[in-house]
Amino acid sequence: MGAPLPKQFLSVKGKPLLMHTLARLHEFDADMNVLLVLHPDYVAYWKEQLAKHELHIPHEIIAGGEERFHSVKCALDVIEDLNAVVGIHDGVRPLVSVDTLARCFNAAEEHGNAVPVIAVNDSLRELSEHGNFAVERSRYRIVQTPQCFRVNELKPAFNRPFSPSFTDDASVFEASGHSIHLVEGNRDNLKITTPEDLYWLESRL
Repeated sequence: MGAPLPKQFLSVKGKPLLMHTLARLHEFDADMNVLLVLHPDYVAYWKEQLAKHELHIPHEIIAGGEERFHSVKCALDVIEDLNAVVGIHDGVRPLVSVDTLARCFNAAEEHGNAVPVIAVNDSLRELSEHGNFAVERSRYRIVQTPQCFRVNELKPAFNRPFSPSFTDDASVFEASGHSIHLVEGNRDNLKITTPEDLYWLESRL
């Protein structure tokens, strides 16, 4: 993003982006037990923002780790209810729809896990040492969050050394021998990454 603050704290419509994400989760389920994983250096800053904007959405702050893998494990370690379903969501995806959230949690209850995806609209080419070639886009999906899992199955999956191949929670779960159940996401559920994404988010909000 090239900004002085991590992107989840950048102001959108007058308040940190992360607050919009929390508001959407609260809209879906006001009783949801939210664990907010933050870099330890920004915990005090976040608490200042909560007071400044008078945000009263209940959540527990968890100090994160070096990589996403370690941060997720920090949160899993405090969850005691092994029969629960946990949804792991990017803090910079504030436009996840209530319908997507419902699909993910309901499917995870039934199938043990659920990962939201959307179809690829653009043409794709794969690069190789011999050049590049077209691939059939209907065989590919764009992965989103929240990625939902039964706690009693996800915790053991994170009891392994970190690997750079773990780009999301589904890849960790899959490495333990589990199959991934896909559900429909929503196209507005974009991970805010660039300044252009911020302008788009402003317009959508």
